[in-house]
Amino acid sequence: MRQQEFEQQYQSQWAAFAEKLSLLERRKQRHQLPDDDRNDFPQDYRAICHSLAIAKERQYSPQLIEHLETLVLRGHQILYTRRTQLLHQIVAFIANGFSYRLQQHLKLFWTTHAIFYGPAIILFILTLLNPDMVYSIMPPDQVNQLEAMYDPEQKSIGRLRESDTDFLMFGHYIKNNIGIGFRTFATGILFTLGSLFFLIFNGVYFGAVSAHIVAIKYQSTFFSFVIGHGSFELTAILISGMAGILLGWSLIAPGNISRLDALKLASKKAIELMYGAILFLVIAAFIEAFWSSSSNLTNTTKYIVGGSLWFLVYLYLLWPRKAVQS
Repeated sequence: MRQQEFEQQYQSQWAAFAEKLSLLERRKQRHQLPDDDRNDFPQDYRAICHSLAIAKERQYSPQLIEHLETLVLRGHQILYTRRTQLLHQIVAFIANGFSYRLQQHLKLFWTTHAIFYGPAIILFILTLLNPDMVYSIMPPDQVNQLEAMYDPEQKSIGRLRESDTDFLMFGHYIKNNIGIGFRTFATGILFTLGSLFFLIFNGVYFGAVSAHIVAIKYQSTFFSFVIGHGSFELTAILISGMAGILLGWSLIAPGNISRLDALKLASKKAIELMYGAILFLVIAAFIEAFWSSSSNLTNTTKYIVGGSLWFLVYLYLLWPRKAVQS
């Protein structure tokens, strides 16, 4: 293909890319570019790189090659800037945005504590008074498995497997934790009922299990195991419940706007909370896989570190924040 034909075939594509570059380079006008065009930018950039490669291979005029090289260079700078901004947004969200959003709904945060820990305490006391009550919460085979997992004679505490599969268990814990968090969140759309159910259910389960472990005198292995990752995992479940209740409550009491508009507004806040909850659940899975079940650590060490993590988690969430101006 001759250069003239090559230019005629791709000139409109190059011109459109140059126009898009001009808009993106002027930060104040970036909102003028439709979302589809912004999302397609990497694909358009690769097309320009391909045109440049062809022009060099076929030894077209230096003027054409220089023009395409300029477009490629400008496109590279845009892509680099966008990635830097994304990283900055992620860091800003972790450092400030997540806890700021949670503090906007602090009453709901403490309400989910009552919904979860209230039934947990009640079932803990009732199961201590009547040990057979645990079988009303869990089937006998599951109770037997639980006892085996936290038997002080077990080589690997907390799970029935060898300790050299920590990485595989890390993936399993991520899947399991995020599954619990997502169910607690997503079912809140049912006018808050689903989130309330899972908060209460998990509280009841945790209370009954804890009491049974105490009754059979396995508390030294159980509590030293759960204290490390519990601060992240249990708090993430509460935050997932918060997010779900926000969704459901927007349908119950939409205020002066339509239920659909109220749901859209609540969804933005709920999704931000879920981003933080997922982060917590991943951290919990990491600690559970690589720290909690370690037989090389003393219980005293686990209690000290675990207690410190509980303090730091709530310090992070409750330390006064300010809104970040974008």
